Amino acid sequence: MAAGTQPEILTLKEAAQLLRLSERALYDLARGAKLPAAQLGGKWLFPRAALLLWLARQAEAPGQRLVPPPILAGSHDPLLDWAIRQSGCGLAMRIGGSLDGLAALAAREAIGAATHVLDPDSGTYNEAACRAELPGEPLVGLVWAWREQGLILPAGNPRNLQKVEDLARPSVTVAGRQSRAGSHLLLIHLLTEAGLRLDALRFLPAPAASHDEVAAAVAEGRADAGFGVRAEAASRGLHFVPLVKERFDLVARPRDWFEPPLQKLLAFARTELFQARAARLGGYDVREVGSVGFLI
Repeated sequence: MAAGTQPEILTLKEAAQLLRLSERALYDLARGAKLPAAQLGGKWLFPRAALLLWLARQAEAPGQRLVPPPILAGSHDPLLDWAIRQSGCGLAMRIGGSLDGLAALAAREAIGAATHVLDPDSGTYNEAACRAELPGEPLVGLVWAWREQGLILPAGNPRNLQKVEDLARPSVTVAGRQSRAGSHLLLIHLLTEAGLRLDALRFLPAPAASHDEVAAAVAEGRADAGFGVRAEAASRGLHFVPLVKERFDLVARPRDWFEPPLQKLLAFARTELFQARAARLGGYDVREVGSVGFLI
């Protein structure tokens, strides 16, 4: 385990420290099946992610329980699209960008949101956006994947575009994304770091709604470049220049994580079939899938 990495399975002592409980109190809860725990070889063991979800669930305000519809709203991700179909979890995807996903979650129009919004001030992902879009709401963000974002270019990279500044060349037409998409916000951040404004780029008239639409625009010659994930470039035989590795999270209210659709999707994400698919698509690191990215 890398230095600084939290163990996924905790001992009684470690779990008690995490929850700020006495070991005796935690032992009694475990024996009474009041929290996620397993007794193996005479020792109590506690899955860290499940324990944090349990804690967040206990902290929710009492009141009427309303389960949102089985819709996962927000950002497009090819691995997530495939996993939802393949797992048979019953979730429907509503693609509209990361911030629209959080808006749907706030309105209880979706059970979860798929999001990848960088907070430039802290360098962290998604927590700041969740606090802004759903102020005061208890939320848990579980890591879906780390993935590569960069320039999607024609095969062979005929214009020799190598960095984000190259998108500002006068002759380059860019396939852009909608304003509330995480990729659009990330592109603005990268341009700002390079000393460029968004209006320095020449975009196609209509923004693309997803990464596959960006790749299609480049593959069909309607755009000279786009900004998106490696997996979509690879699927169409396009050139890809990696610029950043970002964290893509699934966000839901604590209780909703225990609903069957989300549980079935998470269970599928732990299978060898899922791991193999991520490797074939390219540009994914799924070693942290299902771990707690943040807890509000």
